[in-house]
Amino acid sequence: MTGRRIAFNAFDMTCIMHQSPGLWCHPQDRSVDYKKLSYWTDLAQLLERGKFDGLFIADVLGVYDTYQGSADASVRRAMQIPVHDPLLQVTAMAAVTSKLAFGVTVSATYEQPYALARRFSALDHLTEGRIAWNIVTSYLDGAARNLGHDRQISHDERYALASEVVDVCYQLWEGSWEDDAVIEDRERQIYADPAKVHGIGHEGTYFSVPGIHLSEPSPQRTPVIWQAGTSSTGRAFAAQHAEAVFTVAPTPETLRGYTDDIRKRAAECGRDPESLKIFTEITIVTGATDAEAEAKYAEYLSYVDYEGALAFYAGITGIDLSELDPDKPLEYVDTDSARFALEIFSKADPTRTWTPHEVATFVGIGAMGPVLVGGPQTVADELERWIDDANIDGFNLAYAITPGTFEDFIEFIVPELQARGRYWNDYDEATTVRERLYGVGQKRVLADHPAARYRRG
Repeated sequence: MTGRRIAFNAFDMTCIMHQSPGLWCHPQDRSVDYKKLSYWTDLAQLLERGKFDGLFIADVLGVYDTYQGSADASVRRAMQIPVHDPLLQVTAMAAVTSKLAFGVTVSATYEQPYALARRFSALDHLTEGRIAWNIVTSYLDGAARNLGHDRQISHDERYALASEVVDVCYQLWEGSWEDDAVIEDRERQIYADPAKVHGIGHEGTYFSVPGIHLSEPSPQRTPVIWQAGTSSTGRAFAAQHAEAVFTVAPTPETLRGYTDDIRKRAAECGRDPESLKIFTEITIVTGATDAEAEAKYAEYLSYVDYEGALAFYAGITGIDLSELDPDKPLEYVDTDSARFALEIFSKADPTRTWTPHEVATFVGIGAMGPVLVGGPQTVADELERWIDDANIDGFNLAYAITPGTFEDFIEFIVPELQARGRYWNDYDEATTVRERLYGVGQKRVLADHPAARYRRG
């Protein structure tokens, strides 16, 4: 390698419309097959052939229903609805691959940690250590209403709840079973030594968990911890718990501020700031030349769904632009929502005049993340700039069409990055996600991670 290796995860979701509203109608897009197991196994094998680090699977618990005050537009446009549980396809993908890792989004807000810890231990066993948990706290009111709450729990309390959920899981994963508790003595018919299996005796604000972990120790014990919060509270949570951080920023300069802040916070928590591996979302439209890529991008734009894009934007920001003139600049609309919308997009490109139609076009491919359009050299130059200027470790690659975006990346961008020494030619000897982050042999959390304090002996 002549520079820092750039890590790449594919970014997907168990639904039809993930990050590019309307592109599911493109004749080469297969996202409507999300409900078929073959979609996921084919994707996993493609990504492993392309030497991706992993597949990162997003999720939401709820429906985007802010636009026009209902979920109708989201349902009509397949705007992340219907959506399946993101865990269920993982074992099938693991069975047809040997190196690809899997990062799965599960909200801590609506989980019982005793049961959740068992699910992740099972996945860590069945993938042989290739599993990571992306911890989110959910932001949709519909999720709260449908999961036993009158309204959404406040932002900061959701993080307080998440902190206890992960703490209980750490105790179960790291402290319940001693390293040599499993004996597997067939002659004496003893599988495990009960003296070395311990209840955790947890009594907290939200949970009481007295008993032992239901699963024996898995290859990593604690799955690799991802976190995607960007608020001050979310950053504090990430600084304490995350081993990998996922964020979105319009420019490398904006992202560098976040990167420096999150690593500073990690150091204040007594952790090695460089142990946090930071990834940002990006979408790449590429071809053999810049002209070919631009033509492909123009074709994709012709499929962008205006209503679906604004339903998506409303769902993630809480801002409904449906009653505004689609071609009237937001700066002339005197509402708090319009001012906030303009502020978000002015940071992305202050030279443009932003109308609701322009917002929908921007969101239409790649959602709120940047889109790189160009041939191999153009895209590789920009990827290197992001890595070096923002001081990040890699990208979660969103798609315009699936699997076409990933196929194009493998065909055009991977060879260029390999020639520059920024992408590996083959996987290393790591067998687990954590070894991929920290080196062969480092299957357990680092000593400065909060889960480590529950280790016995």
